[in-house]
Amino acid sequence: MGAGMAQLEGYYFSAALSCTFLVSCLLFSAFSRALREPYMDEIFHLPQAQRYCEGHFSLSQWDPMITTLPGLYLLSVGVVKPASWIFGWSEHVVCSIGMLRFVNLLFSVGNFYLLYLLLRKVQPRHKASSCIQRILSTLTLAIFPTLYFFNFLYYTEAGSMFFTLFAYLMCLYGNHKTSALLGFCGFMFRQTNIIWAIFCAGNVIAQKLTEAWKTELQKKKEERPTPIKGPFSEFRKILQFLLAYSMSFKNLSMLLLLTWPYILLMFLFCAFVAVNGGIVIGDRSSHEACLHFPQLFYFFSFTLFFSFPHLLSLNKIRAFLCLVWKRRIQFFVITLVSIFLVWKFTYAHKYLLADNRHYTFYVWKRVFQRYEIVKYLLVPVYIFAGWSIADSLKSKSIFWNLMFFICLFTVTVPQKLLEFRYFILPYVIYRLNIPLPPTSRLVCELGCYAVVNFLTFYIFLNKTFQWPNSQDIQRFMW
Repeated sequence: MGAGMAQLEGYYFSAALSCTFLVSCLLFSAFSRALREPYMDEIFHLPQAQRYCEGHFSLSQWDPMITTLPGLYLLSVGVVKPASWIFGWSEHVVCSIGMLRFVNLLFSVGNFYLLYLLLRKVQPRHKASSCIQRILSTLTLAIFPTLYFFNFLYYTEAGSMFFTLFAYLMCLYGNHKTSALLGFCGFMFRQTNIIWAIFCAGNVIAQKLTEAWKTELQKKKEERPTPIKGPFSEFRKILQFLLAYSMSFKNLSMLLLLTWPYILLMFLFCAFVAVNGGIVIGDRSSHEACLHFPQLFYFFSFTLFFSFPHLLSLNKIRAFLCLVWKRRIQFFVITLVSIFLVWKFTYAHKYLLADNRHYTFYVWKRVFQRYEIVKYLLVPVYIFAGWSIADSLKSKSIFWNLMFFICLFTVTVPQKLLEFRYFILPYVIYRLNIPLPPTSRLVCELGCYAVVNFLTFYIFLNKTFQWPNSQDIQRFMW
């Protein structure tokens, strides 16, 4: 029975992957016909990749407007150059816009497989129904609208996702040297991916802390100590445990032996920052770090929107309101702090205000800019979204949650520009780690993603416009 179910799951997986790739190839063909010239950030990425493809690797050939490391271009050359030797294609063909964009479509196939492997590893496999749930979850995440759209353009998203997911998978299997190496590859695609390499190290630490915490709880249960009372009693107990754990040389040496590949990667990153004078290369004027706390609130809202079948229900709202009433003082303080953070730390990047090709431009203009008070009225929504996300992760340990939210904070808050692309990786990692939802919710989620993708592609390909001072065709995108 077990072998039969595994074989059936293999068939389902193959069918889902094949159908997704077929649809993606048809969409890629439509993109290629409509978009024969570089678009948006491709005007920097594609010429740079073509220079690498022609063998021009010197720094004098580097476009100063590019702010990421050359991982995408180096890997693209490594993929398309052998094609020219094997098939005898000319350099004009292998270095063409279409061929370079196709590299990201290949990454999307790899991402599909990695998502499936991660779901098999992260989620328990004790139910027969979980076979369908895993396939549906994989398919849903593979066509996650913000990620799926960029599979068809020459952006860093698909490759960045591939190496980060691969690093996470190797970490879960205990291959930490391989995980750190893949983390370095992810860093070469986008510098902020170093945070997810640290998350892999944090995953190891969280696992060991959870094991030690369970042992500690068992000891205290046997000893039957006087319980510590008060609103922060659990927090105090965890803090005392962490202090005691970190004072043990044996514990620290064990963690060091497990995480040294990630620590080495972190040292390399610090050396890069010191030599480079910052995390951004090239044009730094538009990518200045700041304390943009509302970015965390935007991520919560983004996650609530795209995971609404799992995070939004009458029971959830009822449970949240009961908790607010029960702990009204705490929630009152949280609300005041959130309003203060929105008031003092909301930034509007010049690109957000000026570039009307992005959906974020219209979200900002029609929601946040219309009335000043709107950004404060949304605070209860942010708090509900944050609570709902945390509640959906309650199956994970307190230490895993701590590591995840620290990494989430680090990767979102320093970004001044509100752009949905920056939320893709944390969203996918979050979504991988919630318990497998019921099949009905997954079907609802998949259907919604398909509708959003259809509308996104239709608008991008058909609803073009022109700026008054330019003859170029402009298109709406994420």
